Amino acid sequence: MTLQVLPLPPSELGESPFWHPEENCLYWCDIQGLTINAWNPADGQHRQWKTPSEPGCCAPASEKRLVIGLRDGFYQLDTVSGAISLLAALPPARHDTRVLRLNDGRCDTAGRFWAGSVITPRTAPDAALWRLSASSEGYTVQHMAGDNFTANGLAFSPDNRIMYWSNTPEHRIDRFDFDVATGSISNRQPWVQFDRKVEGQPYGGRPDGAAVDAEGNYWVAMYEGACVLQLSPAGKVLQRIEVPVQCPTMVCFGGEDLRTMYITSARAGRPLDEQSAQVPAGSLFSTRVEVAGLPVNFFNPPETTTALHS
Repeated sequence: MTLQVLPLPPSELGESPFWHPEENCLYWCDIQGLTINAWNPADGQHRQWKTPSEPGCCAPASEKRLVIGLRDGFYQLDTVSGAISLLAALPPARHDTRVLRLNDGRCDTAGRFWAGSVITPRTAPDAALWRLSASSEGYTVQHMAGDNFTANGLAFSPDNRIMYWSNTPEHRIDRFDFDVATGSISNRQPWVQFDRKVEGQPYGGRPDGAAVDAEGNYWVAMYEGACVLQLSPAGKVLQRIEVPVQCPTMVCFGGEDLRTMYITSARAGRPLDEQSAQVPAGSLFSTRVEVAGLPVNFFNPPETTTALHS
């Protein structure tokens, strides 16, 4: 399997890639670089939009807009004007922005935007899963799950019956029963547990961002493991793709046939030899895969912009 290094500058912390089917562009966040990025493979154009705080995740919306998760809540980015506007702030009583920010997220097929948070320093498992929904009354933000340190790996099965969510420092991926009609989740269970780092022993990494293919396989970037794993719905490793950087962060499927896998990676905090390598940390990659991925889900905005909390 041939891995291509994309002709792009390294990201400090590349995350949340998605393929925009209407624009034929790859979008991603550089969390530590405080930018949203877009790259057109056809002409090589690379666009950037600055954000006022760390952009943990992004997803497409209508009319050349994105929904993004920043440190304190959910925002909208107009990619034409560059304007960023607040959709809904997270409730301060449950989301202390001094130690918490939004991280990995994506939309479900009903157009709700889900995003998990990360806590720094890791003093308590207070990171949570939040859901942004839209209706004729405006936006509703709901706390859906907790007991996490660094929320990652959010993905949905092709039949909309399972939601995956990982706790990266705990080296664990959980699964929930998911009801797409109501947007509810239940029956949280550990799905895959990876070995923790042991000094002097080979280390396979810990689960970071992920995506699901059309056959229901879960592709996960293994942070510090220099690879991407394809897991079956039963949690069995089907394939291991090595990458020439230590910290891949997330994957997505793109191209017209959704058989090009894009991989982001991290540069921030890595040793100088990784940052200055021939293929530097933070690079973006692509490779062809046999099974197509699921298309990106768009956010469904309401007619008004009233924010509600629950």
